[in-house]
Amino acid sequence: MTSERGDAAQAESGPPHLASTDPAGDESLADAFGAVARQLREKSAETLAPWDITPAHLRALRTLSRHGTMRLSELSDHLQIAPRTATEVVDALESRDLVRRRADPADRRATLVEVTEHGAAILAEIRATRGTEAGRIFGRLSPADRAELARILSKLRD
Repeated sequence: MTSERGDAAQAESGPPHLASTDPAGDESLADAFGAVARQLREKSAETLAPWDITPAHLRALRTLSRHGTMRLSELSDHLQIAPRTATEVVDALESRDLVRRRADPADRRATLVEVTEHGAAILAEIRATRGTEAGRIFGRLSPADRAELARILSKLRD
């Protein structure tokens, strides 16, 4: 038998298995999420090291590959970074012949950026390797759990 005080505490915090109603549970969830994110970042850095590419460089390369040739300003918008930072990222990628700049025929003041053939080949290699690394982490989950996690993360990202 529980006391009225215990019932009231239970009602305020909700069922113990629902972390969203329990601040301590939210902290534990945040810690677990942070630990997994840290694992992914570390694996990502290890995976990208042979190509001397940073995660920021990879994001730009993937964005250009997915959306095609675009202006530097569009790239900075897609990546949600400052235009100057986008320029630095493109400089680094261009120095490795992964992207190239060219004048925008519609506006000669603007510069377009596109992935080179070499950049597309490197991106394919990185994707194959990263898929293997992600598989090691997410492979511990059942397909249904992976789908549910993807759904939840999509909800949190929006």
